[in-house]
Amino acid sequence: MLEPKVLASVIKQHRKAAGLSQLQLAEMAGVGKTVVFDLEKEKATIKLDTLRKILNILNIKVQLTSPFMDKIVTDEKS
Repeated sequence: MLEPKVLASVIKQHRKAAGLSQLQLAEMAGVGKTVVFDLEKEKATIKLDTLRKILNILNIKVQLTSPFMDKIVTDEKS
């Protein structure tokens, strides 16, 4: 399970490595300025679409794994 603390750390480290301020990241992602601050402060609730925008700007990919992934992928290709 992805804990808010881990997510906050990953986002903060990637943002800093990219040389972006919290405000710059928010503007690039098209989200409110408090969203990045909240994420980095381990806020547990955030809209999925908002998170996806931030992860996209930082070039962070999320990989889903489960015992059912092969079946899901196969079903979607059909």
